Formats: sequence, structure tokens, C-alpha cells
Amino acid sequence: MQQKILSCKNISGAAVLVTGGAGFIGSNLVEALLACGCRVRVLDNFATGKMSNLAGVIGNKNFELIAGDIRSAETCRNAVKGVDYILHQAALGSVPRSIKDPLTSAEVNILGFINILFAAQEAGVKRVVYASSSSVYGDSPILPKVEEKTGKPLSPYAISKAVDELYAENFHNLYGIDTIGMRYFNVFGKRQSPDGAYAAVIPRFASALIRHTSPQINGDGSFSRDFTYIDNVVYANLLALNSNNEAALNQVYNVACGKRLTLNELFAVLKKELSQFDREIAQIEPVYAPERQGDIPHSLAEIEKIRSLLGFEVLFDAPSGLHETAQWYFQNLS
Repeated sequence: MQQKILSCKNISGAAVLVTGGAGFIGSNLVEALLACGCRVRVLDNFATGKMSNLAGVIGNKNFELIAGDIRSAETCRNAVKGVDYILHQAALGSVPRSIKDPLTSAEVNILGFINILFAAQEAGVKRVVYASSSSVYGDSPILPKVEEKTGKPLSPYAISKAVDELYAENFHNLYGIDTIGMRYFNVFGKRQSPDGAYAAVIPRFASALIRHTSPQINGDGSFSRDFTYIDNVVYANLLALNSNNEAALNQVYNVACGKRLTLNELFAVLKKELSQFDREIAQIEPVYAPERQGDIPHSLAEIEKIRSLLGFEVLFDAPSGLHETAQWYFQNLS
């Protein structure tokens, strides 16, 4: 992927803080930043991140790790010292988790984000690129989802991400700090964990199929999502850091492929890919369960804005990303 993405000349040699850098998305960003010649510092409390995700970069002279929590303002101030840019990925994800524990979601996702923004402003950080979510579109029936037309959020997690976008805009207006928000659409790929009650659908499906058990689909399988391979997300973040287009700053962008798969279609593709390694997987069928509270029926992104202002292109569509992902899961979970 590195050969395809872009010249990182504007950020090569820069110091970049990645919050949540031991997580699925964060660790992939860390690797790409180091490959671009950046000096990378990670801040992570390991609530959901894993040291194993950083195994390939530990010992790199341009890598530094701080174990700490973004809910501590002092920790954030220390983490941003000497930093040029921030990729803010630290969050408590999962709609069901936020419904069960809205307080902790708000503390991490909102108050933690404010700590990072305020520390960045005090330290003179050039730009904060932060993870938002397609969940901010809420009950809007419009497809595809266009950045300027959101609905009412349907979960505490969605509310927290919508509030983050408001704070980013407000901090720019009040303090002059530049931000870019990335509304991720169902990101998947290597290192996404299948473990725990709040694991995402693709690693859950893959883990079950490799264990020769039937994955659970919530609803009848007709719900659809714009599944987005991790390399597309890394690419979008690097573009956001590297851009010198003033019009691209202080915006929010959909980060997606602009196409969707139903859960039934997703299951069929993943089963086909994994059955190439184990023919018994081809015989496995899913089981169906009730729909989850807070889930929206369909999600599909319009990606013209990120194309026109940041120069984004889709490097991997969902089927090609699932091909790469299936191989990774079979190698690591078998």
C-alpha cells in the first residue's frame, strides 16, 4: 500500500502523536507514519489496545510509547509536548457498549477529546485529525450519507462523536487550532480483534467460521453497511496530515468506499474467502438473532467531498479488502 498512497514530503520528519495507537486503526496508522519518515509517539491506556499490535515497531528509534489515559489533562499535556500533529484515535467504540455504559463513553469520547484539543492548542500543535463516526448520521434516511446532512443520533456513542465534531469546530473558531474530522464507515482489516462482547461484525464472523461454528447475524441480514478496508482509512488520514489545501482544513469527511454490502452478502463473501483455506467452512450457515438496539438499517457514504478536497481514492473495495482480511485472520486465528 505504501507505494500507492502518496508522497509524505509535507510530514516527513514531523513528530506525530497517535492517541489510541495500540488499537486496531491506531497501530496501522503508526506503521504508515513510521514508513513516511515521521517520529511517532503513542498514547494509549490499553483498555482496548494491545501491546501485540505494536510488536513490529517496538525498538524503532523513531517510536515512543506513553501508557496513559486521555481522561487525564496532565497526561495529555505531557503527550503533546514537541508534537507537530495529532491523529486522535483513542475512544471507546461500540454502540451496544455505550448503551450499557453511557457515562464512561462520554468521559472518554467527549472529555478525553476536549483534553487533547486543549493540550494541542496550548502546545501550538499544527493540526489535529480526529476519528469521528458514520453513527452521527443517526435517523437520517438519506442515502448516500452526505456530510452536511445528519440526523438525530440513536446512541450515546453517536452523540459523543457528534459532540466531538462540535467541539472541534468551536476550538477552531475560538482558538484558531486546525482540525479535520474523519467519519469512519465500518472499518475492517488486520488486527481488528474478534474478542469480547463488543467485537465488530467481520472479526466475529471470521473467528466463528475458522472455529467451524455458525456466526450470529442480528436481524434478517438485510441491513447494509459501507464496509471500509483499513488501508483506505490509513490513506485518508495521511492525506489529511499531508494536505496544504486551506479549503480542506476544519472540515469533516466521510471515509468509506461509497458502496455497500448487506450482512448476508458480507457473510457469503467472507465464507467464500475463508473456505479457500479450509473447505469445511463452505458448509457453515449463519444463525439469526433479534436486531440490536441503536442499529441503523443502512449506511452508505457519499465520498465526493474527500475526493475533491483531499484527493482521496478508494484503494481497496470491500471484496478485495475481505480477501486480504480473510488471509490475515486464517493465519492468525487458526
